[in-house]
Amino acid sequence: MNTALTTGLKPTTKSAVASTPGLDIAVARDIDTWRRATSESFVPLKVTADRHAAFRGTMRGKRLAREDLSMIEVAASSHAVHRTDDLIAASERKYFKLGIQLQGTGLLLQDGREAVMRPGDLAVYSTDRPYTIAFDGDFRTLVFMFPHSALDLPAEAMAQITATSISGTSGLGLLVSPFLIRLAESLDSIAGPNGTRLVHNALDLVTTLFNGELDEHIARNRDPHQVLLSRIHDYIEANLADPDLSPGSIASAHYISTRHLHDLFKEVGTTVAASVRERRLERCRRDLRDPVLADRPVTAIAARWGFLDSAHFSRIFRAAFGESPTGYRAS
Repeated sequence: MNTALTTGLKPTTKSAVASTPGLDIAVARDIDTWRRATSESFVPLKVTADRHAAFRGTMRGKRLAREDLSMIEVAASSHAVHRTDDLIAASERKYFKLGIQLQGTGLLLQDGREAVMRPGDLAVYSTDRPYTIAFDGDFRTLVFMFPHSALDLPAEAMAQITATSISGTSGLGLLVSPFLIRLAESLDSIAGPNGTRLVHNALDLVTTLFNGELDEHIARNRDPHQVLLSRIHDYIEANLADPDLSPGSIASAHYISTRHLHDLFKEVGTTVAASVRERRLERCRRDLRDPVLADRPVTAIAARWGFLDSAHFSRIFRAAFGESPTGYRAS
């Protein structure tokens, strides 16, 4: 993911870019400049607006390049952004974007659902499927963007709650929304190891929020398959550190056959082994960049999450993240 907040825009009479320590700002006064800024700061997007001449837009944010996480506050005139099939096909990485409406009203459409976003509301959407977000007047919103792999929840389960409005004034939203807003207000102070840990604390809170929404969705729909799959995912998450975690042990714990377990995961487009491996690798990656664990050997971190063969761990880590565990930690 590139960032237009510092390099994608050139100051002209219609746009301006400024960079403050630890914080990037972009200002656009025409729709073409805004299109470039949004596409480079988030993912490639199509932007449309009814009143081109009167358009104004500002982005203020921070990207943690190492972790591929972004938190950006957007304020602009009325317009719409569209993530199309063609743009998706040209992208490699998959992200979730959590929007928190701060001012004005927005409409999010994805996966056959639509969510009206009013101040305080939250909603999640995924960049690997088409979506549209439309704002009918001046607005301000906060966008927290992170890779699918950074979330300790399966992407196939998340597809059940995209484009659903989550209240920021009740339930878990009442706890998570103010924290993220306060974090956005202090973006310039998010620097160094403590800042990185703070952002990951935010990601943990967001995961808890999504997990609660998934539980409510399953309870409303009473789908036995979804209930069972949710329990299995929770079991895997709780036992990731167990090197003996396997399809057989997972199936046995839920009183189903191994074949039935594999069929459940096949229905949602993945496998048991892939789901376990991806979650373990992400846990290892987070530990490798944690300054508190800087003195812990790579082999110990790998073993902590069930990888007892260090050579095998190094190979699959490189395949997943493009460099060795040691190189990732050192850089």
